[in-house]
Amino acid sequence: MELGIGGRIALVTGGSQGIGRAIAAELAAEGARVAVTSRSEDRARAVAEELGGRGFAYDSGEDGAGARLADAAAAAFGAPVEILVTNTGGPPSGADPLGFAREQWERAYRELVLGPIDLIERVVPAMRERGWGRIVNVSSNSVREPIGNLMLSNVHRSAALSAFKTLARDLAGDGITFNTLLTGRIATERLAELYGSLDQAEEAARGDVPAGRLGTVEEMSAVATFLCSQRASFVTGEAIRVDGAMTRAV
Repeated sequence: MELGIGGRIALVTGGSQGIGRAIAAELAAEGARVAVTSRSEDRARAVAEELGGRGFAYDSGEDGAGARLADAAAAAFGAPVEILVTNTGGPPSGADPLGFAREQWERAYRELVLGPIDLIERVVPAMRERGWGRIVNVSSNSVREPIGNLMLSNVHRSAALSAFKTLARDLAGDGITFNTLLTGRIATERLAELYGSLDQAEEAARGDVPAGRLGTVEEMSAVATFLCSQRASFVTGEAIRVDGAMTRAV
């Protein structure tokens, strides 16, 4: 299937590992010119070199970092960002939903809500001018069914989902789509941290996930890349679950 993104400028945050790296790799394989970020500039540049792209240090919790990043990516490629994938790791977990410090609440809000909006505000004007843009947020199925121990993620990812729905309706006429990927149990370092190891996560998935296994980052990236494509031009404002039928909600 021709996805129509050859030569497009793509920016993937959190692109040095896990789901973000898989998405960046698949976009690059489809011919997009890809910029990836990590809090570590060395890691970002190492992955970017493998993909033939550019790497940048970026902290989504830092005020104004998104605008600087979007400008740096545009300068590096000589053209504005046309595809934006906002991917941010989860904030701290905790058994007591009221046990988080105010600073943790504020950090989670900056990382999961303000960080993506900061980037979106910067890239949308050029997308509007060109009449084409794709923006995808990597989220969690916790926005449909809150997950125990993940209070900060549950709250702020839900807020980001509402923001994307609002933006989708406002900018659909400009050829810009906004979609959200709701991840289930995907084999990543984050999941290994939550379960103690990937082996333990896989064992739990056999009983909890109807598909009987963990999902792969490649399965996530395939859906993300389609949403970034020309083919998906009439798909916007959607929250698409990639979770092996784990979510019970309709």
